[in-house]
This record gives sequence, C-alpha cells and structure tokens, in this order.
Amino acid sequence: MPSNLSSLPAGVLVALVVLGLVQLTLEVIALLDLYRRPTDRVLLGNKWVWVAVIVLANIIGPIIYLVAARKPAAIDEISAPAGTSSTRTDTIADALYGPRGDTERA
Repeated sequence: MPSNLSSLPAGVLVALVVLGLVQLTLEVIALLDLYRRPTDRVLLGNKWVWVAVIVLANIIGPIIYLVAARKPAAIDEISAPAGTSSTRTDTIADALYGPRGDTERA
C-alpha cells in the first residue's frame, strides 16, 4: 500500500477528490435540512441520532437521511383558490406584463 498520495495514479487522485467533494456536499445538505426541519417531521423524533448517522456513516448516512428519515408536512386542509379563474388570470397577466388600460378589459 502506498505511503503517500503522490505515488498514486492521477486518475485515482481525481476520483478520490470527486468522491470527497460529493460526500462533503451531501453531508452539508443533509445537516442543513436536518437543522431547518422541525423535530416532529424527522423519523424517530430525535435529531441527534440523525446527526450521528449523517456524520459517521460517510456517504451512505446523508443518503439514508435524505431518502428515508424526512417526513413530509401534513396537509391540514385543501382549500379552493380565491377568486374566479379569470380574475386570477388577469392578476397573473398584470404581474407579468404590467397593468392594462381599462378600455382593454372586457
């Protein structure tokens, strides 16, 4: 086994760097998501367990957290959108293209 990294082939070094960046990126994303997510929306309800899994399980820990440990927010009620569709369409068109003159509206 080589004692220093300079004796490794260039392709292996590139692969190690890429793998390290992927691992670091996944850990940062998972830890930020865990920090922002309420405790009741995390599997097992204990964030410290997931911090340990994310940090100690290398590349697999963040993937497990992102795939399995996050609970979606519950939909309390589904409400109909306010206003008629033509009113909403006019509002969207005004926001995108600016208000039209009163003579153009039907």
